[in-house]
Amino acid sequence: MSRWGRPGERPGAPRAEEELREQVAEHEAHEDQAAPGRPGAGARPRRRPSASTTARAVQSWVDQTIDQAQRQGAFDNLPGAGKPLRDVDTRAEPDWWVKELVRREQLDLSGAMPGVMQLRREKATYPEALLGLPDEAAVRARVEDFNERVLADRRRPHVGPTSPPVVGRLDVQEMVQLWRQARGTS
Repeated sequence: MSRWGRPGERPGAPRAEEELREQVAEHEAHEDQAAPGRPGAGARPRRRPSASTTARAVQSWVDQTIDQAQRQGAFDNLPGAGKPLRDVDTRAEPDWWVKELVRREQLDLSGAMPGVMQLRREKATYPEALLGLPDEAAVRARVEDFNERVLADRRRPHVGPTSPPVVGRLDVQEMVQLWRQARGTS
């Protein structure tokens, strides 16, 4: 016999089934006493127990299983024991699971932002983002590429009652000058 009973057997289940049979027998005996002269009283088909009887038997089985597991120490030394539940109050937010997934998987959602927001975020990194480029031609190419993407975003149709958000272009000469100053070359 294993820790949880016989192999293939649910712990506590036989006792719950016995209780259910006893309750059904008591119920039938009570009905037979109420109508002893009724013909065929003993030959009628067995009725299913009421929902409350079944619920009590299942609840009893659940309680027995939990009590047995507690006695055997199944709940001892669990990770997180004695600590408060994390984020128990944030479940009222409808998209809590998406935010949790992004946090847990450390996903970069910058690609999911609208084009204007991506461009604004990229513009905020200039001129520091240009410092790793090897020469002035690469700096010019990067800034001109950014400006082309800004213009392409402006050409995209806008839907809605308000004016579309825009991102300002970068001055190529100014960015090259800042790159030179940061690199220490003139």
